[in-house]
Amino acid sequence: MTHEVKQLFEQVYHWQSLGVKSVLVTVVALNGSSYRRPGVRMLLNDRGDSVGAVSGGCVEKEVFRQAQSVLDSGNPKMMTYDGRLRLGCEGILYLLLERIEISEEFYYKFKDGLLKRSSFEIESYYSLEIGENPLLGSICHLNGSSYSLCSKGTIKIDPELNSFSQKFPPLFQLYIFGAEHDAVQVCKASVLLGWEVTIVADPDEQKTIDFFPGASKLMTPLIEDFDVSHLDAQTAVILMTHSFNRDLQYLTRLMGTNLAYLGMLGPITRRERLLSLLMEYQPNTPFEFIESLHAPAGINIGAESASEIAVSIISEILSVIRQQDPMPLREKTGKIHG
Repeated sequence: MTHEVKQLFEQVYHWQSLGVKSVLVTVVALNGSSYRRPGVRMLLNDRGDSVGAVSGGCVEKEVFRQAQSVLDSGNPKMMTYDGRLRLGCEGILYLLLERIEISEEFYYKFKDGLLKRSSFEIESYYSLEIGENPLLGSICHLNGSSYSLCSKGTIKIDPELNSFSQKFPPLFQLYIFGAEHDAVQVCKASVLLGWEVTIVADPDEQKTIDFFPGASKLMTPLIEDFDVSHLDAQTAVILMTHSFNRDLQYLTRLMGTNLAYLGMLGPITRRERLLSLLMEYQPNTPFEFIESLHAPAGINIGAESASEIAVSIISEILSVIRQQDPMPLREKTGKIHG
């Protein structure tokens, strides 16, 4: 997840400025099932602090114990955790532990890449043999350049090692059109998922960004001046202005965008009236655009309060971007993930 890697890099760079040593822990392989899949990461330091997790909380104590030798020697190592014996998860985790240091050059290019909505890739070289191995380590590929994440600098790639490669898209972003109490609840829920949230309000809106905890930006443009060029396939939009006319104008403005999700509040009758007017004013509206509109937004969980409605909306967005049909997990056959 892009936001998790962003958090880890920001934290390790901060710890470096304080002279604190850090270890990056990556689940690089899995035999069986586990709480999370390969690619999940956590960070810990020589002061006993940590960021992130590689399990539901059962593996981390052993990870801390194993990481001490990495902090002391600086050499990467492999460890395993057999959940079949201790957790009942029916899986064996293979974890790469490496001293991590990131250069100032890489850090600011990474931050710039996030702003420019660039994708990146992390490649981790590992072995299934347990213990220290100085040839293990991870590399980040960003905008045509490669940067070692290892504290010992450049990694000499051994063709005998296994490679776990993971591609990361731009940060997922949510644009909330509306500034009422229900928009606040959707904002709060989205921030918990690591999404970057932008609030789009009326030009005469008196609220400040402080009204929306965790939001990255508050915009108050004229509808015709709203710039859609920064809306991409990693963007969800929810219309919750509580204004029929504004929703109609925003829908017109959003035509031609390639969104991951487009939702709108309101009952079915409101949607039908709005789409009828949209087709009257914009007869060339693509059928695909109309079909992409999720209205009423959300999935049926019996939501009543603003907080519950936010859960319903966020759940639908997740199901759409993950291409999943919502259902009770007890009714799903096969693996829980994917």
